[in-house]
Order: sequence, then C-alpha cells, then structure tokens
Amino acid sequence: MASEAGTSDGRAAGETGTSGGLADGVVGASERNRARVRAWAELLRLPALFTVPGDALAGAAALTARPDHRTLLAIGSSLCLYEAGMVLNDWADRAEDAVERPHRPLPSGRVSPTAAFTAACAFTAAGLALATRAGRPALTVAAPLAATVWSYDLALKHTPAGPFAMAAARCLDLLLGAAATAGRARPALPSAALLATHTLAVTTLSRQETREGTPTAALAALATTGALTWLLQRRPTPGLPTKRRSPDGQLHGHHGRSGPGPGSPHPLPAPLTAALAATYATTTARSYLHASLNPSPPLTQQAVGAGIRGTIPLQAALIARSGATATALLTAALAPVARRLARRVSIT
Repeated sequence: MASEAGTSDGRAAGETGTSGGLADGVVGASERNRARVRAWAELLRLPALFTVPGDALAGAAALTARPDHRTLLAIGSSLCLYEAGMVLNDWADRAEDAVERPHRPLPSGRVSPTAAFTAACAFTAAGLALATRAGRPALTVAAPLAATVWSYDLALKHTPAGPFAMAAARCLDLLLGAAATAGRARPALPSAALLATHTLAVTTLSRQETREGTPTAALAALATTGALTWLLQRRPTPGLPTKRRSPDGQLHGHHGRSGPGPGSPHPLPAPLTAALAATYATTTARSYLHASLNPSPPLTQQAVGAGIRGTIPLQAALIARSGATATALLTAALAPVARRLARRVSIT
C-alpha cells in the first residue's frame, strides 16, 4: 500500500509539474505575442494613422463630392502608403536609431530589418492596388505619392529637400481623395496647399528631435499655425464648375458648394470652421511655444507630436470650410481617439 501511495503521489506531482510547464509555456507565448504586436504598433506608429483619413475626405469636400466607395478606397490606399513610409523610414534609419533611439523596434531587435522592408513593399503594393480599384485618376495621383514616400525615406530625408518632399506627400494624399471621388484634383489644390504648409513646418521642426536645436524651427511652426488659422476662416474662392461621376460612371458638370455665392443653398458653416480652426491652434501653439523657449529634444518631440495631432483639426476645418459639416465632425472625432492611443504608443 505504501508503494502504491508513493507511486500515486509521484504521478500527481509529475502531472502537476507538466501542467505547470504547459501553463508557463502558454503564458510565455502570450507575452511574446503581445511584445511582437507592441513592437509592430511602435514601428507603424498607429496613433498617427488617425491623421490620414481626413486627407481624402478633405479632398472630396473641396470638390463638393459626397464621399462614396471610391473615397473609402482612396482612404485605404492612403493608409497603406502612409504605413509603407513609416516602416521604410525606420528601415532606412536603423543604423542612426541604434545610436540615438536604441529602444526603437529595429535597433532593439524586436523587428528584423528583412521583415520591415518586406512590410514596406507589401504596403506600397496594397496602396497602389486600392488606388487602381478607385479608378485611373486616383492611380495617377497615387503613383507619384508612392514615389515621393520612397524618395523621401531613401534619399531626401536628410537633405534640404526633405521637408518639402514630406509636404508634397501630404499634398498628394489630399489630391488622391479628390481624384478618386470626383475624377479630378485641381480644385482641391488650395486645401492641399494649406495642409502641405502645416506639414512642412512640422517636418522641419522634427529634424531636431534628437539633438539640441535652435528656436527658429519652433517659432516658424508657431507663425505657420497663426497664418493657417487666419486663412482657414477666410471664405474660399467661389466654386467653379466641377465634374462628378454619376452611378453609371459618367462625368457630369455641376457647380459646387465651395463658395457661398449669392443664393447658394449651402451657406458656409462659419461657426464650425472657426471652432475647428481654434482647436487646431490650441492643439499645436502651446507646444510650439515651449519648444521655442527651450529647444531641447524632449520638448521638441512633444511639439512634433502636437503638430502631428494638429493635422486632424486642420483637416476638419478644411472640410467644414467646404460645407461638409457632417464629414468635418466625423473627422474631428478622430482626434481624441488618436490622443488616447498616443498615451500607449509613441506618435513620433
């Protein structure tokens, strides 16, 4: 009996050890999966993704075209090309980040360079494929947008042309939404120019994120915010005849609501535009001011993050200025989501 008891106890202990080992293995695998997901979330800078849909929506609004399935395809294309740029940026800067930002996913070894480069290629291909589905006008804009993204990350980023290339990418992204939704992009150029100017200021400031800089870039960004806030509240040029696709795929001319001309059935929602412009200013101005007074890397990084988040109310103000009130409110609603996610994953 004693022998049987000993055998029974040993078996129970062995089963307990096995169960414990399996449990530890499951927990370990779960933790590794979470760590892998977090590494890719950092590499993709997920909070910054919320600054992308407003580009296409602002482009569509500039031509007074109601968002449709082609707009959604343009947003999907923009998201893919944006993420291609995020991943390719870290892939190209992996040696520099090993010195200045060793905690980043690539220099820390949490994501391999091969996986990152493959992802950048896959995102680019997906973005161009979605633009193709949206139609030839969309692809005509998406192709140079993809080329601009790759040129910036691989060749232009550390040159004087870098900030201008980034501004051009945002400009093209807004035009992509216009081209996909309405079949043409030129009337959206004024809105694209304002968005590009904001991007130029933020990108110029970001070049001193990892080193002691001068107040010049932050002061320039602050001045840009003031100028754009004023321009946002000016009445846009009365709409010229635009073309819009009907359900049968044909283009038809009509007058848009981009201007509040006499007798216009779409009055300019001035209070909403003013409120969104003020939100844009308050989102960015304080951090820019702090960075100008003390251009240290931490304060500069905070200012760059504020500038990225400020893209959303800027887009919403551009949309509201064109008369698309519901779309403007929907775009503005992305800001608190991005801010909440940015507390867990860095936006820069």
